[in-house]
Amino acid sequence: MARTEGLFVGLCTLDVIQLVDHVPGPDEKLTAREQVVAAGGPATGAAVAFGRLGGRSHLLTGIGSHPLALGIRADLDALGVRVTDLAAGRAEPPAVSSILVTASTGARAVASTNATGRRLRPPTDPDDPNDLNDLDELVASCDIAEFDGHHMELALAVAAAARTAGRPTVLDAGSWKDGTDRLLRSIDVAVCSADFHPPGTATPAETLEFLRDHGVTWTAVTDGGAPIAWAGPGGGGLVHVPETRVVDTLGAGDVLHGALTHHLTAHATLDAPSFTDALARAAAVASRACASFGTRAWLTEG
Repeated sequence: MARTEGLFVGLCTLDVIQLVDHVPGPDEKLTAREQVVAAGGPATGAAVAFGRLGGRSHLLTGIGSHPLALGIRADLDALGVRVTDLAAGRAEPPAVSSILVTASTGARAVASTNATGRRLRPPTDPDDPNDLNDLDELVASCDIAEFDGHHMELALAVAAAARTAGRPTVLDAGSWKDGTDRLLRSIDVAVCSADFHPPGTATPAETLEFLRDHGVTWTAVTDGGAPIAWAGPGGGGLVHVPETRVVDTLGAGDVLHGALTHHLTAHATLDAPSFTDALARAAAVASRACASFGTRAWLTEG
């Protein structure tokens, strides 16, 4: 059977992850128990998970030519993630996420510039050596496309092209961003964190209703280890999240979206049973990822 092709559009960072006993206070220095350095960002983490589950991942992002970008590329190359770098000619450092994970709880504290000040244009010039494919070819080569809402101009163009080409689209809605309302017009499946609050909403039910009113067919809201609230044509409900001993919650949402994107490709059409099955399978993978420190250990376990 041919491997499914997933296109992932969004943020790529260099993650520096430290396992600590506690988050340091003002002027405090402490020694971390462990350290992980890896490529990060929601779309990047989803692409890694998609590939781990047997798909073929293509990440459309901006990394650049700064020396720190070498570490990002080496990590993604080792994991088999193909990258189209729309910032290949830029010398400034990539976004770096500084992350502290508290050993006793698995909770994390994150500081990052994310995509601030990093504008990416869609790959529309086949004669440009930085553009590996024009946009139509890029979308035609994938079976499904996933977005994290970063690099919004790029996301809008690719999502619209995917909708035109009949490719299913998935949104990882971590937070409301400028342009999210326009992106929703081209999204088939949106799975949101509990921190995602569209204008005028305060509860998961209101978020699901907002997404439905903006044309998204299948929707869900996650909340850590609590059941996932979902909605679709004709109804909705809850999907159980497996219990696990939490070591590190960093990247769990990214893993969930990558796994969901992979499991959605197993269904020719989506209905309530197939959507909830894909959600449940994705939740199981994300729970497994929470049982180890960092964003890479789970790839070689189980």
